[in-house]
Amino acid sequence: MKVTLSALNTSESSFTPLVVIELAQDVKEETKEWLKNRIIAKKEDGVRRLLTSGIVIQVFPLHDNEALKKLEDSWYTRFALKYQPIDSIRGYFGETIALYFGFLEYFTFALIPMAVIGLPYYLFVWEDYDKYVIFASFNLIWSTVILEVWKRGCANMTYRWGTLLMKRKFEEPRPGFHGVLGINPITGKEEPLYPSYKRQLRIYLVSLPFVCLCLYFSLYVMMIYFDLEVWALGLHENSGSEWTSVLLYVPSIIYAIVIEIMNRLYRYAAEFLTSWENHRLESAYQNHLILKVLVFNFLNCFASLFYIAFVLKDMKLLRQSLATLLITSQILNQIVESLLPYWLQRKHGVRVKRKMQALKTDIDATLYEQVILEKEMGTYLGTFDDYLELFLQFGYVSLFSCVYPLAAAFAVLNNFTEVNSDALKMCRVFKRPFSEPSASIGVWQLAFETMSVISVVTNCALIGMSPQVNAIFPESKADLILIVVAVEHALLALKFILAFAIPDKPRHIQVKLARLEFESLEALKQQQMKLVTENLKEEPKESGKEKAT
Repeated sequence: MKVTLSALNTSESSFTPLVVIELAQDVKEETKEWLKNRIIAKKEDGVRRLLTSGIVIQVFPLHDNEALKKLEDSWYTRFALKYQPIDSIRGYFGETIALYFGFLEYFTFALIPMAVIGLPYYLFVWEDYDKYVIFASFNLIWSTVILEVWKRGCANMTYRWGTLLMKRKFEEPRPGFHGVLGINPITGKEEPLYPSYKRQLRIYLVSLPFVCLCLYFSLYVMMIYFDLEVWALGLHENSGSEWTSVLLYVPSIIYAIVIEIMNRLYRYAAEFLTSWENHRLESAYQNHLILKVLVFNFLNCFASLFYIAFVLKDMKLLRQSLATLLITSQILNQIVESLLPYWLQRKHGVRVKRKMQALKTDIDATLYEQVILEKEMGTYLGTFDDYLELFLQFGYVSLFSCVYPLAAAFAVLNNFTEVNSDALKMCRVFKRPFSEPSASIGVWQLAFETMSVISVVTNCALIGMSPQVNAIFPESKADLILIVVAVEHALLALKFILAFAIPDKPRHIQVKLARLEFESLEALKQQQMKLVTENLKEEPKESGKEKAT
């Protein structure tokens, strides 16, 4: 849509637009008038239909520059170790994004005890696996406690915001859903209909084989990485120079970069496939996308570490690979997600300002400049990638904690900068997203809890493989396996007991919710009594009329 200065001339009116709708260039005037009438009549499906048909290119709310400046001043412009203004973030961006930043802050502070305890283990008892039993046990209890305590903190926030008891609303078809027009038997509205069996065929005959093929390719790349490791190690053993000792880290660095590239390419493919599956609801689309991406990312990021730990049984290489993968992925994420987009956005902003200076006009073109600038900003696609990054980081920290206890310290350092870079990204790189209410972090809570369960198994297995533990059972490996399995089951039982013992909601929230339910029931009873009383009063009048007739 070509934006003209006359269309944005606000000198004769105090009207300030809140939302920008960009139309395709060949849209007819009749379509524009129809859309305007739908907006005036508050018909929500009008814009959705035009987005699906490609007539509307994008819809986004403009940034409120004054409110944004206040938020930035209290959030990230002054670098300091302080709590984030979560309520202010919620007021500007909505509950979903505020919950992400609240979880990021909470997770960062929760990592500090692990970092503090892991540092002396790294410095003083590097090869003493007996000592790591204590550290790994603490890690397993820690991973359970922090997730349960987060539920309580999340309940506090969402109760304060009024979204804790948010009812699930009926979902409309998502933009992009297509099919033969028909009548929805539930709503009675006309909308596209698509047979579910066709969707299932697409999932099982195309999407599933494609995902399996990608997983196989990921494992193939992993084996190439191990060939490079063997080559670098052989070169170092033959020469023994300082240059070749540095070369030992090159295969891990290259592999970490390849992992990030593969994750991003696969993400595009997964989005295309999930969209092609033609899910009617946005929630179904998101669930299928999350499943595809989580499975691939987990295998792609952690398969090499499991192979080194349980097939090669090389603890030195495991430490080196874990450290390299963690640090390299954190650096790449900071550059690709925040620094590079911010630099590109700044360059675009300079071009727009030069263009505005070249326009000789008497009207105030500030609004025009803002629309043109924000129109070209990236679209924030939700918190999926942000939570995924924290999920993988949690895996690096918890899965192999007894081998590399310094992982938590690197995660803390990264997250302190992540808070500021993500804040910068939201305020200056992306368009302002529409506010979305949320009661929790959703399926990611289950994902983190699943990772903590897997970490119990891996840490118990690593401790059972240590030379010190094997020396206790030199003759009977069966006894060792039974003891490791028993310890693993005992720790899992402890995790579930802790999860059950720690309530998801604080006591004062439970009392307030119970009181709210009681008051609602009392109000309903009073309303019912009032209706019954009114009906009883009307009955004598009606009987009197019957006698008169």
